[in-house]
Amino acid sequence: MPDQSPSEPPAPPIPGQEPLLLVINRFDDEFGEYHRFLPEGCFRLAYLATADALDPLDREGAVATVVVPDLRLETLLPEARRIVEQYGPLAGVVGLSEFDLEVAAQLREALEVPGWGTTYVQRFRDKTVMKEWVAAAGVRAPRFLRVTADTTAEQVLEAIPLPLILKPKDGAASRGVRLVRTEAELVAALADVAGESATDGYEVEEYVEGPIFHVDGIRIQGQYHCVTVSQYLNTCLDFVHGTPLGSALLDPGPLRDDLAGFAIDCLDALELWTGPFHLELITDAAGQPVFLEVGLRPGGAGVPFLHRDLYGIDLYCEAFRTTVGLKPLSAEHVLPAEAASGGWLVFPEPQAQPARVVSRASLVDAVPEVYGESLPAVGHVFDGSGGYDHAGGRFLLRGADQKAVNAAMVEAIAHYRVDVEPAEAALVLDGEPVAL
Repeated sequence: MPDQSPSEPPAPPIPGQEPLLLVINRFDDEFGEYHRFLPEGCFRLAYLATADALDPLDREGAVATVVVPDLRLETLLPEARRIVEQYGPLAGVVGLSEFDLEVAAQLREALEVPGWGTTYVQRFRDKTVMKEWVAAAGVRAPRFLRVTADTTAEQVLEAIPLPLILKPKDGAASRGVRLVRTEAELVAALADVAGESATDGYEVEEYVEGPIFHVDGIRIQGQYHCVTVSQYLNTCLDFVHGTPLGSALLDPGPLRDDLAGFAIDCLDALELWTGPFHLELITDAAGQPVFLEVGLRPGGAGVPFLHRDLYGIDLYCEAFRTTVGLKPLSAEHVLPAEAASGGWLVFPEPQAQPARVVSRASLVDAVPEVYGESLPAVGHVFDGSGGYDHAGGRFLLRGADQKAVNAAMVEAIAHYRVDVEPAEAALVLDGEPVAL
């Protein structure tokens, strides 16, 4: 099976025989409105979705919507076969979430559907494989070592000096990532992961100190269709440990252009010619960029909302369309001389869980640059599963330039608060939580 996007489907389709697309959905928000991404009457859609991800789906317009208990291959494949038996062969399989890329590729191969296969997708899910491809092309990436059940601290330190990073090879949002500063910490960390069933799912890599950036966009036939470059405020690892995470778009200038060019080198090395990407890099003490990792999907947190609001680009729409071989709907947007300035800020869930929200503060009036926000509902219970999507609070900002946006994020961090109480110690009276 070729590891590339399929070509544009033939048109016009015969009524009732339009090409059939199978969609794997875990989104419970607008990212799951796949019917918006397609020309009316040109395709049929069938959905495999979890029960909590049904609301955004156009179930009336779909040929089938199958509710599944989970999105594992062994659960989805029999249902997909039944859909094919009833409605005909598939023209494409779509799974836009980071966590559905592999199963979508497995379904394509099992059902002989064109599109990205498992070997190709592995370059964007396995952090050791992606660094091998990038480094082989002469692009700088951190030194790394795969971890097995037999890996010792001595072996690690022979290859990579302290401090270093231990992380899952296929993780996202810094879940399970550890910064290891001493040999004792390394010994303890290796012992911890040795007790897990997926020990070979970890790697250690060189720790590089410096500011971290992300490059987001869509590629079409080896060229940027759209691209932006942003710099993080704090880090994704800080977020896991309770610190707010922000990001601001870079101002036009040499740094933005150089980092966008470095991202091209990384994407070329991985042979990502057509599709979405969310690429992270760091600049070292000499200001030189170093590849960190890349996802074959749009960025999370505020990334898609900012692109929509500032540039009119729906990254999820374009990710969907490029996955099945369609041309973009949005106009080209490649590093204009006068770029809109903006950013996003997301607050983590409270560290003590479960915790029920008692009150939270809006920032729309308190911080002028904040133009949009998503606040947890009073009564919502944090249980540690929220991540960036169902967080302690998410805010979108516009400003005159990157400096203004960064200053506004710092101000927002100082102003925002969400008050919680232990969930097991709350009594609800007349719809309001009351502490016992």
